Amino acid sequence: MEDQNNAVLLLEDGTVFYGKASGAPGIATGEIAFNTGMTGYQEVFSDPSYYGQLLIMNTAHIGNYGIHPDEFESEGMKISGLITKKFSDVYSRSAASKSLQQLMEENQCTGITDIDTRALVRHIRNKGAMNAAIASDGTDLETLKEILSKVPSMKGQELSSKVSTKTSYDMGDTSSEMRVALLDFGVKRSIAQCLVDRGCYVRVFPMDSSLEELESFEPDGYMLSNGPGDPGAMPASVELVQKIIQLDKPVFGICLGHQILGLSQGLQTEKMFNGHRGINHPIKNLKTGKGEITSQNHGFVLSRESVEAHPEVELTHVHLNDKSVAGIALKNKAVFSVQYHPEASAGPHDSRYLFDQFVQEMKEAKAAFAN
Repeated sequence: MEDQNNAVLLLEDGTVFYGKASGAPGIATGEIAFNTGMTGYQEVFSDPSYYGQLLIMNTAHIGNYGIHPDEFESEGMKISGLITKKFSDVYSRSAASKSLQQLMEENQCTGITDIDTRALVRHIRNKGAMNAAIASDGTDLETLKEILSKVPSMKGQELSSKVSTKTSYDMGDTSSEMRVALLDFGVKRSIAQCLVDRGCYVRVFPMDSSLEELESFEPDGYMLSNGPGDPGAMPASVELVQKIIQLDKPVFGICLGHQILGLSQGLQTEKMFNGHRGINHPIKNLKTGKGEITSQNHGFVLSRESVEAHPEVELTHVHLNDKSVAGIALKNKAVFSVQYHPEASAGPHDSRYLFDQFVQEMKEAKAAFAN
């Protein structure tokens, strides 16, 4: 490319979009995905579940309220690359500490802007999830095609080990009544904070921790976090969760944690034609009959057929757009999980009652054990 301000987006099916460079100059590859949220871009970009993905933001203006030091869900950016309609390298919020452009440069995150994101999203919705590549460093199209041909499919990839903590760390008050062992597959800080806000002392463990290490904390319950990649490529984690459930302590799984919990009970997962990513996904709680507007980010889902065929698993929540599995519970056990994000930072907060439910189940189990 002659102009260094130019950038190109190449899709796996050969479709090409031309635009302008944003972020750090370079090449970015991964599975292309889109998020329909109108706000919360900083929380989205720092969500470890997006590791390995090029992200399209459906909102036209991205970057216009800058970056705030208290609104990260992890250390730095986790997306592989960013695709926008209008990218703002100036911001209006006085509380912001830097621009999105500065953050992307610091994290070596490559982006492309000034493209027709509506046309791009329509294309992906029709063709399904696929890999893509962004180049903003002058790389020619033929070279980019060769690079893209070597990018592995998201199906079959284990990515949690790329983002899980390497050493355990604690959050909350050591004198708290409830102790929660949180298994980190790519956790968002808001999940641990929601537990701390409800009076829990939380220890976040690496995903490859042993059951003995987890139990040495003497937890009252277990939290299985969100994370990136294909749950079907994580047999060791599935086996660990199976052992955790056999302890008969309360267990709460979110997103990838929900899928791993399902696999541990013999359920099946499926790669979705297009994932659910946004903050306006409608869910129905089948136990209460109430609807919830939820935050979601996943490209895999538990097979509804396998859930309904399992005698010990109850379908608790369904996605109202496509009737996919949005929540399950094990019968006669204080074990449940959801396919969405009840912590939902920056919102909506319709589903935070699930943390209250988890804390209540831990209190009841602790009282029953004491008696």
